[in-house]
Amino acid sequence: MARLFSMKDLGPLSYFLGMEVHRSANGMHMAQAKYVMDLLTRTNMLDCKPVSTHAINGHRLSLYDGEPFSDVTEFRSVVGVLQYLTFTRPDIAFAVNQVCQYMHRPTTTHWIAVKHILRYLKTTPDHGLVYKPSSFNLVAYADADYAGDPDDRKSTGGYCIFLGNNLISWSSNKQRGVSRSSTESDYRQLAYTAATISWFRKLFNDLRVPLSPPKIWCDNISAISLAFNHVFHTRPRHVEVGYHYIREKDEYTEGTFTKQNHTQPLVFYLTQVVFQFRHLQSKLHIRPDYVQDLEGVHCASEPSIDVHGATDVFTVVGSG
Repeated sequence: MARLFSMKDLGPLSYFLGMEVHRSANGMHMAQAKYVMDLLTRTNMLDCKPVSTHAINGHRLSLYDGEPFSDVTEFRSVVGVLQYLTFTRPDIAFAVNQVCQYMHRPTTTHWIAVKHILRYLKTTPDHGLVYKPSSFNLVAYADADYAGDPDDRKSTGGYCIFLGNNLISWSSNKQRGVSRSSTESDYRQLAYTAATISWFRKLFNDLRVPLSPPKIWCDNISAISLAFNHVFHTRPRHVEVGYHYIREKDEYTEGTFTKQNHTQPLVFYLTQVVFQFRHLQSKLHIRPDYVQDLEGVHCASEPSIDVHGATDVFTVVGSG
């Protein structure tokens, strides 16, 4: 890279902007433990009662819950810190995204949700992402809830993208428009995920790193069928644009449509609160105790990649 870009080698990274990197012979652990403890100290939550999940299962926040919160500045400041913490903690991405939506008018209920996240961080201050040597295959998981927001009935979509066995990108965001079916909300998310993967392929191409065509896993068989249906019957424009985008990415290959019932819905982690919280947390390779854990970590096996050449094409596969 030094031959292509102007840069200086500062040695192995150990600490940068609150991010701690610990290395061993087997891999690397990236966390923000000191950042978490500083946040808990600042919010007087060091002695709080810890909880095992980042949010209350089955409860969605509303703009009209609770009374107006007295210290709006404090709310925005704490939530901003939590946003930065999601750089190494995808396990709180969904909960943080929820409270971010009410920064303009927070209530006491929203502040309780923020404190719940802090109580979860008290339980897991040293958790972070584990990275190990792996293959150069892009695999993505995409999903969306349906009409989950109780105020405007927009859906929350999420994706996680793995390079081999290593999680390199994730997102949990409310979709821009209201979907009229679960198929439409999942289809929108497929289009968003496809756009992100295209960006990664261009980035790796600039770095002269060859990649196989990526594979996207989705749990909605109707959305998969819509993605590769040559006869597009209904034509709302916002759906049709996404349809043509995904078709363009797959124009040189044949899509593979197989519904794998045993595949874990990893991206549920980013769209809702789930009962299998701890299990899915390990699937995303979020672990504490960097040195000990790196020695015996067992990564989830990655799906096989269909190689169809160097073109920017996708294979979308069902899971669920």
